[in-house]
Amino acid sequence: IRTYEVKFIPGLLQTEDYARAVILLGHSSSSPADIEHRVQLRMQRQRSVFEHHGGSPRVWAVVDEAALRRPIGGPAVMRAQLKRLIEATTVPEVRLQVMPISAAGYAWAGGPFTIMRFPDQEIPDIVYIEHLASALYLDKPEETNDYAVMMDELCIEAEPPDRTGEIVERALRDLDSRPGSG
Repeated sequence: IRTYEVKFIPGLLQTEDYARAVILLGHSSSSPADIEHRVQLRMQRQRSVFEHHGGSPRVWAVVDEAALRRPIGGPAVMRAQLKRLIEATTVPEVRLQVMPISAAGYAWAGGPFTIMRFPDQEIPDIVYIEHLASALYLDKPEETNDYAVMMDELCIEAEPPDRTGEIVERALRDLDSRPGSG
């Protein structure tokens, strides 16, 4: 699973409270039960990725630095989310990179997308693009190849994975130094 996220932390790496805050942004008119159902589905997907050691899919995420600094859900929720990202950098199945704000040329990549590649060569790659009220799934090679090239370029331009912990820790320190973040 390779994913590029611009505004938020990728769903597979979100804490429950952060996921709830993100889902509320897009579904503010939904019932509390519907919001909770969506949050639990997201948490279930996470468990399916991270609790099956050895058979877990690999996740390679590139996250825009701005997403690390946008306090979704408030300072306490964001603090916990940033700590979760630091933990994620120690998980063998996860490779996390940060696209620095200074890499302004990569705004052309557009919105977030996820590429899912399967071990069975007969199953084509699928590109998943989430919208507010729906999602788009692309599976034709002429469509998915462009996204694979874009993802490769994003991974090259982003900070290397071994710098991710340091970058997230800096965002955490900056969050803690803001007035009213306690």
